[in-house]
Amino acid sequence: MRHFLATIALGLAAATTAHADDWVVKASPHDVAATADRLEAIIDESPATLVARVDHQAAAADAGLQMDPATVMIFGNPQIGTPLMQADPRAALDLPLRVLIWQQDGVTNVGYLSVDALTDRYDLDDAEQALDGMAQALDRMTDGAIAAE
Repeated sequence: MRHFLATIALGLAAATTAHADDWVVKASPHDVAATADRLEAIIDESPATLVARVDHQAAAADAGLQMDPATVMIFGNPQIGTPLMQADPRAALDLPLRVLIWQQDGVTNVGYLSVDALTDRYDLDDAEQALDGMAQALDRMTDGAIAAE
């Protein structure tokens, strides 16, 4: 039984590590709210549209719970996302894009699912141009949100 549990634990650790590799994570010198505000301003100035801004800390407080700040920005650009969904309709599960901004151990992080992970997850071989555009946009937008003032 111990061997079985150890095998499961090792498998979960490997899955967690592999799953973490699917993420692009960047540290921000700003707090969560300021980083989210900066990203929202960048989205507003881009061809993308902000679909939602989800403040998980506020939702937890409304439920009488506490948690560190965490905000999800949901946004997209049909010019980029539509070709991905045309290549594989299942990609719609991960679109529009989501960027998580969270505080952990006193550090503000900005993270999102890598474009490589989307490529591995779905059959997007015919959407290379859209994938490249998405990767560039995510990188540029999140770099802007974490830039020093």
